[in-house]
Amino acid sequence: MISLDYKATLNYLFEQLPVFQRTGPAAYKNNLDNTLQLDELYHHPHRNYKTIHVAGTNGKGSVSHMLASVLQAAGYKTGLYTSPHLKDFRERIKVNGEMIEEEMVVDWVRAFRTNNELWKISPSFFELTVALAFDYFAQRKVDVAVIEVGLGGRLDSTNIITPDLSIITNIGLDHTNLLGNTFEEIAAEKAGVIKKDVPVVIGTSQQETAAVFTKKAKEAGASIYFSDQEYVVNYAMLTMKGKQQLSVQATGQDVLQGLELDLLGQYQHKNIPAVLKSFEILNAKGYSITDNNIRDGLSNVIKTTGLLGRWQVLDTNPLIVCDTGHNEDGIRAIVNQLKNTAYKKLHFIIGTVGDKDPDKVLALLPLEATYYFVKAAIPRAMSAELLAEKAGKFNLEGKVFASVAEAFLYAKKQAETNDLIFVGGSTFVVAEVL
Repeated sequence: MISLDYKATLNYLFEQLPVFQRTGPAAYKNNLDNTLQLDELYHHPHRNYKTIHVAGTNGKGSVSHMLASVLQAAGYKTGLYTSPHLKDFRERIKVNGEMIEEEMVVDWVRAFRTNNELWKISPSFFELTVALAFDYFAQRKVDVAVIEVGLGGRLDSTNIITPDLSIITNIGLDHTNLLGNTFEEIAAEKAGVIKKDVPVVIGTSQQETAAVFTKKAKEAGASIYFSDQEYVVNYAMLTMKGKQQLSVQATGQDVLQGLELDLLGQYQHKNIPAVLKSFEILNAKGYSITDNNIRDGLSNVIKTTGLLGRWQVLDTNPLIVCDTGHNEDGIRAIVNQLKNTAYKKLHFIIGTVGDKDPDKVLALLPLEATYYFVKAAIPRAMSAELLAEKAGKFNLEGKVFASVAEAFLYAKKQAETNDLIFVGGSTFVVAEVL
């Protein structure tokens, strides 16, 4: 039961402050002025604990949760800052997998609003949330915090930390209206997280971006590692416990026998090399993480951190799956996994945001499916009618629904034994189903 105070606090955060997830580019700031001012007013809380910084187009949320799960398995009191949330704002800020307390959010925001009568800062939702997270982690005396970048890197509010390690998972064409229209331009923004003398792990070697990262690392005196050139991870089988069993090779040698992952998205194979290389580097910097900690952490990511919405199975017959992948690379990975999944008929519930052209995503979707076009309940979402019209150009056929809930109920009525209902296209569509 949400308290009235907490509800009012969320109303202030979501309605009074510019929120990128809801309103789009209008909430994006092109400087760190507010963040730096807030950091000073709260006495630089992030300097009280170690940090690991995770950027990238796709996979940064999964990588952040995997890192946190393994660190917890190794006995570190671990903070985890991620975005966006799916069901509850507090998912963004966790210590050892437990969400920040409602009362803490209420008290902290109330104190900020009182102090801000004097300070007179006009922060965005993201700027204020980062300040809250960093201060909370200091109050809880965490050993280490895994910090996921919100958008881009160079100008992201999280980019005031000096971490023990920076990670950039990969580069895709997402948020091009803010970050640039080419892989190189977007890579240059993400490379803004590379700091002086701080090692950086690149998750995916890409011809267009390798030179950008290498140049930036050289300028910063930062060691750079392309983890997919050192580790190869392949799917072996699904275990009786419903986890992926993986085979891992490092420079041709089998390592980490019997590694299991409770995240069922096959695209996670691309994320694990960055995780494994990260712990190799962190151990060299004085952390103490064993192979057994890695096995334990990766086998229990969902249980340990509460991660939602990554090829999440909601029911088994008919099979109901949701996934937050929403850009071209994310949808391509989902479509590939759908091809490898046995089902009789596919029911695809889809919605997108209005400030991105969905054509590249729509072009990837399977023709052999019934589509349920929806608009998530946020101002930024594209109308279901417009999405259906655009989908029609790609011969994707289906019906328009007034809400995500209505489409989900209708799909469940239509689906038969051995069918598959997939929910996705937007984080916000998945959030409404969850």
